[in-house]
Amino acid sequence: MNLIPVRFLDQPIRPLFDTPPAREKTPDCPNGFVWEGKTYSVTEMLSSWSDFQRRGRMSKTMRPAHAAVAASRGSLNVGRFYFRVRVETGQVFDIYYDRAMKNVDERKGQWFIYREMGEG
Repeated sequence: MNLIPVRFLDQPIRPLFDTPPAREKTPDCPNGFVWEGKTYSVTEMLSSWSDFQRRGRMSKTMRPAHAAVAASRGSLNVGRFYFRVRVETGQVFDIYYDRAMKNVDERKGQWFIYREMGEG
């Protein structure tokens, strides 16, 4: 099955877990999510990957040796965990957890629905 992006979304979602993640900043795939008031149950995780690249001003705040280590495992508030999931409607979405804190009062990361995928 060859999947291609069919719709870019990049909107916040609320993840649903049967069991909360043991480590909040490195979560597993959620069992479902709420997006625009509708609940989607994940029936299958098709793939997962992570991206610990530092972007913008953050890319210049580390020594090269430290940046190389951080690129492989992440650093404070840097990194995204992506999951390609199939939901009960048969739709396939890429969702991700962004470790960056929203502000000093909200230090936890945020979940987003990135895009909808379709057969190409």
